[in-house]
Amino acid sequence: MKKILVTGSNGFVGKNTVVALKEANKYEILTIDRNNTDEELKEAVLNTDFIVHLAGVNRPKDAKEFYEGNGGLTEKIVGYLKENKKNTPILITSSTHAVLDNDYGKSKKQSEDVLIKYSDECDAKVYIFRLPNLFGKWCRPNYNSAVATFCYNIAHDLDVWVNDPVIELSLVYIDDVVASIIDCIEDENIIKLKNIDEEVNVNTTGASSIQIDKYYYEVTTVYKRTLGNIVDSLKMFRNMRKSLLIPDLSDGFNKALYSTYLTYLEENDFSYYLDKKEDNRGWLAELVKSEQFGQMFVSKTHPGITRGNHWHHTKTEKFIVIQGQAAIRFRKIDEDKVIEYIVDGEKPQVLDIPPGYTHSIENIGQDEIITLFWSNEMFNPEKPDTYFLEVNK
Repeated sequence: MKKILVTGSNGFVGKNTVVALKEANKYEILTIDRNNTDEELKEAVLNTDFIVHLAGVNRPKDAKEFYEGNGGLTEKIVGYLKENKKNTPILITSSTHAVLDNDYGKSKKQSEDVLIKYSDECDAKVYIFRLPNLFGKWCRPNYNSAVATFCYNIAHDLDVWVNDPVIELSLVYIDDVVASIIDCIEDENIIKLKNIDEEVNVNTTGASSIQIDKYYYEVTTVYKRTLGNIVDSLKMFRNMRKSLLIPDLSDGFNKALYSTYLTYLEENDFSYYLDKKEDNRGWLAELVKSEQFGQMFVSKTHPGITRGNHWHHTKTEKFIVIQGQAAIRFRKIDEDKVIEYIVDGEKPQVLDIPPGYTHSIENIGQDEIITLFWSNEMFNPEKPDTYFLEVNK
């Protein structure tokens, strides 16, 4: 079983990486964090088949800690390997700041240079990822991730301050980063380009990372969003419990951001109540709405009660009774023939409701029926596309 060492295992990327490696159930995982001694680090480095080096410093009290915790730590790891004539592959998560003239950037570049020299001298494989802004579950807010801070504040109804909403960020999602790390461990699913300056059209479907040159790699999926767009999206998510509007989840960034946002809710804030519309028939409540998906709602209907008796020009629906017994009837609006389906919640059965058919659902059992409905469009009171007409003349 391949042994994988993960440094910085309690950090944001480290925690996600360790969990994913454990799920694969084919690696022996060694972990190192800031609480381990140098002797424990050395032992782990010398007894592993692949090093995922995620440990680093980005918020020190003194600038010299940048160089000790980034470049210095990388030198220590490489030194252990060289002393013992080992050329273990190493993957490191650097930063796009490595090209900037500041202490953090310089210390990250120092780590990169140490690995490049190690690769050349020891014929060792190295994987350097200059990561842009990261986001995803378990990322610490009010630290070094704007997205994490925005998620936390908006989830807790706190103010969000944005200096310039048109500033665009490059962002990578934690699951994509972890997928790239695992692919490098296996050295698979990597698109390999010969020259960073060469314009190459490649199909990146299913690929997690791109090799830029001998040492540098990039996560395939990078999102570009402005600060204003991110904040607006998160505010929409917060308001979703009232509006019921879900984001366009065909957009990969929306899907990842919404998943991330939910992880910042307090544990006593996972639930919310729906607005029930009650009358003598029972009650009905809308669940979710979407411009792309349409909407879903749920109803409870008393015994002997009939709902519906209307038809649509374009709107389509799906009915599924999940409790009780019901008769769902159809009649083409210009014909007399009535079509009837008897359904039972114990045998889930979905019925499609086509346009041009007036339709109804009657509770024919002794207990209340519960029905889930889906419509291919959100209800628009100004254009309801709903025309009342009895199914049974």
